[in-house]
Amino acid sequence: MFSLKKTRESTMSFWMSNTLSGSGYVCAERDEEATKESIDRLRAALDECNAVLVGAGAGLSTAAGLEYSGKRFNENFADFRDAYGIHDMYSGGFYPFPDLETYWAWWSRHIWINRYAVGATKPYKELLELVQDKDYFVLTTNVDHQFQLAGFDKNRLFYTQGDYGSFQCSYPCTEETYDNEDAIRAMMDEQPTMHVSSDLVPKCPHCGAPMTTHLRIDGRFVEDKGWQDASYRYEKFRQEHKHDKILYLELG
Repeated sequence: MFSLKKTRESTMSFWMSNTLSGSGYVCAERDEEATKESIDRLRAALDECNAVLVGAGAGLSTAAGLEYSGKRFNENFADFRDAYGIHDMYSGGFYPFPDLETYWAWWSRHIWINRYAVGATKPYKELLELVQDKDYFVLTTNVDHQFQLAGFDKNRLFYTQGDYGSFQCSYPCTEETYDNEDAIRAMMDEQPTMHVSSDLVPKCPHCGAPMTTHLRIDGRFVEDKGWQDASYRYEKFRQEHKHDKILYLELG
């Protein structure tokens, strides 16, 4: 059984600690009474529902402190900022760098600090506490692996836009993706220069074309077997619960 007391405490903690105001992350301007009312409604919905479908966007990771601009950007990318006039990590991902060695110096650092150098963050761990006793599924555009780091069942996750932890062929010649941790670590050994060695530039093992990040930025995004399997599990979850009482919990 889902504990009402546990739900109240967990919901209060999650909501209050991840809805900030002022200079922090802002979801909406709310007075104390309105916030309490929202918490009570969410607590009741969690207690009454048969299943939870979580929709998660970038704001959830921003609330976790994984900002792409401001202090965190300046501490990690001051050299690229000064050399190329880039002012945040998001726009830097689309910058036309002069060569692949510079491109991968940027992207290895970007992937490292957002995927491999961070552990599970508080909002994700608290969200798991809220839903772990329910039949849940997560549909997310986030690519930073925070759900799995926090302990969410990977078979209940659908990363629709890719994953920082994978490469794909830039062509692409196949519907395959490749784990990139070893390659990223090797590139990071050459930081903080704004170039990596030419022999570290990843190449497709099939056609020899340059690899790229497995992120949905254009029509070349690879929907590999893992993506297809997750899509199937998402649709199966929806069908299994189409006549049940489902809580749609949209975050970020």
